[in-house]
Amino acid sequence: MLIREVMTGPVVTVHPTDSVRHAIRLLYQRNITAAPVIDRTGRVVGVVSELDLLRGEFEPDPRAHALPVHGLDEPPPRTVAEVMTSHVITVSETTDVTYAVDLMVGKRIKSLPVTRGDKLVGIVSRRDLMGMLARPDEDLRDDVTAALREQYPFGPRWEIDVHNGIAELSGQSNPYADSIADVIARTVPGIVRVRHRRIP
Repeated sequence: MLIREVMTGPVVTVHPTDSVRHAIRLLYQRNITAAPVIDRTGRVVGVVSELDLLRGEFEPDPRAHALPVHGLDEPPPRTVAEVMTSHVITVSETTDVTYAVDLMVGKRIKSLPVTRGDKLVGIVSRRDLMGMLARPDEDLRDDVTAALREQYPFGPRWEIDVHNGIAELSGQSNPYADSIADVIARTVPGIVRVRHRRIP
């Protein structure tokens, strides 16, 4: 599965000069955990997350402490540029989803901007990937059936069953046709494995 098949677009973005409070309200209202930061040309220059935006926004409450608490000496950050992460990890539309998952796990990040050259074209999040895996097996079976009919109209006819994202194609043994069907079935978002059951 490729990133373009699961990414979200258009993307909610902010600019480096936007206020922190603007970014906080935007993420909260859109129910997202992070947003790419783009410059005037549309190039990705950073990412700002909920954690970035929370930094420095609260002062200690004296009611929670036995001793008097003094206010913070420094004012809170005012612009997105002050709190964003400048080192941005991006993926392209043709990146394999498995690579994106490895990045998210290894780097402990929740989303990845998707770029075409220097331009932002989408974003893929853990939520997007979970959404693919949460699709009902019946929908996946219908999509595999449709994909095979559309992309391999003169191929053999398989009986298709999907259980927990695993597609089982039952039909007469034909290694060449089966390999083509494997490739097609694996392009369906939500299909995690393809198996064959041979019918003599």
